[in-house]
Parts: sequence; C-alpha cells; structure tokens
Amino acid sequence: MKTSTTILLAMILASFSNIAFAQTTTLDAEAAKEFKPGVASDDSSIKSRAFRFVYGATLTELETGAKVRVWIPMATSNHEQDVALESTSLPGRFQETKDAKFGNTTIYFEAVANEKGEVPMEVSYRIIRRELTELNREVIGQDNDAWLQATAMVPNDEKLRKAVLSDDDTKGETIDVAKRLYLGVGKHMKYDKPADKPGWGLGDSQFACEKCYGNCTDFHSLFISAALNLKIPSRFEIGFPIPEERGSGVVGGYHCWAKFQSDNQWIPVDISEADKNPDMEEYYFGNLTADRVTFSVGRDLELNPAPAAGKINYLAYPYAEVDGKPHKKFRKEFRYEDIDVKPSDKS
Repeated sequence: MKTSTTILLAMILASFSNIAFAQTTTLDAEAAKEFKPGVASDDSSIKSRAFRFVYGATLTELETGAKVRVWIPMATSNHEQDVALESTSLPGRFQETKDAKFGNTTIYFEAVANEKGEVPMEVSYRIIRRELTELNREVIGQDNDAWLQATAMVPNDEKLRKAVLSDDDTKGETIDVAKRLYLGVGKHMKYDKPADKPGWGLGDSQFACEKCYGNCTDFHSLFISAALNLKIPSRFEIGFPIPEERGSGVVGGYHCWAKFQSDNQWIPVDISEADKNPDMEEYYFGNLTADRVTFSVGRDLELNPAPAAGKINYLAYPYAEVDGKPHKKFRKEFRYEDIDVKPSDKS
C-alpha cells in the first residue's frame, strides 16, 4: 500500500512538472504467486532452465537534457517460456503497449538525458525456459497469413531461393523440403561479423545471399525468404542467448532463430548456431535448447506509439529517438543468473 501511495504521489507531482522522474517497481507477493511454470511435456527428457534475466542498457552520447523517446521489447510467457516481471528501473513513467500485427509487448517511456548525457534503464525477469523438441512443439491454432508476408529486408524472391535450394529439391513433403533448405542455407553461409565490412546484422536476405556471411539475423532472413517463395509460413524470433555454463554472468548481445509451419506445428531452426557448432547441425533442425529467452517476433514492427521512423526492422535492443531521429548509441548491460525454483512454484 505504501509503494502504491508513493507512486501515485509521484504521478501527481509529475503532472505539474516537465522533469521526468524515475519509476521503479518490484514484483509484489500477489504477482509472485502467478509465476507458476507450466509443463510442456510429460516426458522427463525435456530439459528446462530457471534463471533471472536483467535487461540492462544505457543510452549514451546524448546532449545533457535531451528529450528521448524509448521503446524496449518486453519478455512475456509463450509456449516455450514462463515469464514473471520482477522489477523495473526506468527514468520516466512507462507504459506497456502491443503492436497490432504480431502482438509483441513493448515498454515505452520518455526521458531526459542526465548530466552525463545518458539514459539508463533496467528491467528484471524471472524465467523458466523449456527445451523445444518434437515432443512439445507448438500446435498452430490460428490464422497465420501474417507469416506468409514478405518484409522490407526479407522479400519473397525466387532468385534468393534458387541460390540455396534448386527446383528439384523443392519437391516432397514440407518437412523434407525445409530440411534441405536448412542445409542449403548452412552450406551457403558462414557465421562472420567483420568489423571492416558493414551490412551484416540487418537481417537483409539479399546481402546474406550475395556476401555469404553474417550473423544470426542474416542466416534466418535468407531462410525465411526462401521459405516464403515456397509458400511455407515462417517467422523470425529474437531474444537473448543464455550461456550454457550455470551460474551468473554477462550476456553479450541478442540471438535469433526461425520457425516454419509443417503438419500444423511450428518447427524451429537455428542455422547460425549449427554453423558455429557443426556437431549440433542435426539437432538444430527441429530443436532448440533451453539456453535462451524470446523477446519479440516478426519484422517491420509497427510499434505503439508509433516512432517517427515508422516501421522498425526488428526489436531486441532499445530503440530510441531524439527530435524524431534514431539514436543508436548505447551500452549493453544484459546479464543472467540461474535460480532455483521452489516446488511450490510449479503447477
């Protein structure tokens, strides 16, 4: 009650001031009760992992006093993960919004850069992530026309498809064609992020096809472009990798993967991880480890409220605007900590 009163008082005071204030919330006892991990499969071979993930970042190189609009993705529960918001520390009042097309939840706030020309932000979650295998794939139960639509950097292009999959290899069951496409993209691409060669990391299918290298966004954009050309519904998912080593530490950056539809199920692929770990090539067609967390899906996101720039390519890192122009300078402060889940937390 005391916390609620404090927040209410701060909101009233803010209405009489142009100065943004820091809004901090913590997960109360009632909300904590809602964190009850579900069971995706009765099979004991399905692995799961419980961890705290802190989405920490600081916008940098701003003018002191600059007014900034900020959008950050918000982790939510889905088929593979149970998520509880633990706390937020943001330099301004925030609101949770959803994009109309894909239903991604986003935290939006406006802030003023501090004396260092920075805007810090931190959102902490408790997460249980389940391994995804053929035993617990997500069943498709809704209209998925959105996943057949090309986007600005992921076109439906026959030339791109032919570069990684011949016409002869497009024949057969969807699952078999997709497997050949998975292998074709893996053979065509190399995981490489050269500092002196810009262009990778945008998830640009044309760039990936021509240059034959890039990061996870480039691998999976090329896969999705080819899949769309074959009329296979496919979707882009992005979040963060959690280091395999149990304990705690820093998370260096985002990671993404893709899924395609077959036999009324979403089948996952992680081609860039397979490229980095050839021994896992067979595994990463149809399976995903529990060492990750999803934050958003889809491309050409229409955020709410709308940014001046219009559609956003994809959302993993903070997207910020100053005077209607994107501001991309920020410091990564993402981190994780494995946690124990008490028996009472399990459903």
